[in-house]
Amino acid sequence: MPSVASPVSPARRVAAAVLRRVEDEGAYADRALAGEAARAGLDGREHAFATALAYGAVQRRRTLDHVIARLTRRPPGQLDPPVRDALRLGLLQLIFLDGVAAHAAVDQSVELAKAAGGPGYRLVNAVLRRASREGRRIVEQLDDRTPEGAALRHSVPDWIARMWWESLGPDEARALLARVNQPAESALRVNTLAAEPVAVAAALAGREVAVRPAQLDGRLPGGEGVPDGEGVPGYGGAPGGAAAAVLSLPEGLVADGAFDLRGDPLFADGALLAQSRAAMAAARLLDPQPGERVLDLCAAPGGKTTHLAALMGGSGAVVAVERHPGRAEALRRTCARLRADWTVAVETGDASEPRRDGPFDRVLVDPPCSGLGTLQGRPDLRWRATAESVAELARLQGRILAAGAAALAPGGTLLYVTCTISPDENEGVIEAFLDADPAFALDDLGAELPRLRSRRAPRTLQLLPHRDGTDGFFLARLRRSS
Repeated sequence: MPSVASPVSPARRVAAAVLRRVEDEGAYADRALAGEAARAGLDGREHAFATALAYGAVQRRRTLDHVIARLTRRPPGQLDPPVRDALRLGLLQLIFLDGVAAHAAVDQSVELAKAAGGPGYRLVNAVLRRASREGRRIVEQLDDRTPEGAALRHSVPDWIARMWWESLGPDEARALLARVNQPAESALRVNTLAAEPVAVAAALAGREVAVRPAQLDGRLPGGEGVPDGEGVPGYGGAPGGAAAAVLSLPEGLVADGAFDLRGDPLFADGALLAQSRAAMAAARLLDPQPGERVLDLCAAPGGKTTHLAALMGGSGAVVAVERHPGRAEALRRTCARLRADWTVAVETGDASEPRRDGPFDRVLVDPPCSGLGTLQGRPDLRWRATAESVAELARLQGRILAAGAAALAPGGTLLYVTCTISPDENEGVIEAFLDADPAFALDDLGAELPRLRSRRAPRTLQLLPHRDGTDGFFLARLRRSS
């Protein structure tokens, strides 16, 4: 008997499968999506829609569940999981996604619930038809003038909203909370060990992929810069010698809209990889030189490691340390694919342990962190992190920073970088380290890129997604006295 085609679109089936894996297995949304999309053989357009659905439903879970509770008069946890998933996906489309017809959002969600069996599809139908009239108003009525209200409206735990309220101020915090539910930038790095940026941009343009050069604008509102840009690798001066306070990322490209990187031949050739502009800034600010010895602590998955090797032109040595054997092996494969294996030696080990192979000219310390600066592309991290885990991470980060600093040669440079917006993990770690070790001093990156400087520690940088259009990285550059 011939099989009957599912009435549910492939993208919606994939999104529903991702939601189940996230809740049932504790899977990471990005990894679950990659697996389910590959299994379903989604094309580029369907993959983009599945991403919007799966990421959006995970990101906005708290807000969606508030609407479900209002319209069903029962806690979402009391609903059968497939019914709850169908409601979340349907409400996401009705309230937050433009370009999706209301009848399609309702009908497809009902079919998802039907496929699970049982009478729950009737509830899905009734709730979503009502939500098509009332859903947006319910969300718009949420008052975001307090951290708790903003947390509910923008779907984060209260503690994150309170932390950002305190560290950034209410206006910046609200803008950041709104941004972390939007798609991440589609930034790419050309691997200069394998290709030239101009040639790669031309090849992409030939396939109708629009890209533009990457940079980070450090100018204050009104264009004010700084007297000179010395000390900032890639620093761009304005015509006539006036300072522009722009960090140039000449190997970086930003694509306009979603881009199927893994399906592109440039990826297979090792000429192109996905990397945010914030992540590219790390290697640029460390500024490794050909022939130097560089230590990279907590190196997987390898984007920064291979960027260091590329900036060194394949000359010198990068020792890349990764604790987890599986991630270390994946890092070796990445280095081989990107032609950096001649420069990079991958070591499986504990980054917080003392080194016996120093000293190094430069050290990159990229420790485990809460990842709260990457919530656009890693939607479930907001539900995994806790205030308690942040405190534990800060202690680990301090130990790794101390180990990296001890391995640095006199006169050497160390860059501490995280992908989070969390004062305890960022400024707090740096302040505690400097208090304990007077041999180190901070470079004043904030003076050179004033728009990007941290409010709490103005000599360091705190990138913000809503302001800078990239991941929320923290960067601090230290030098050891001679």
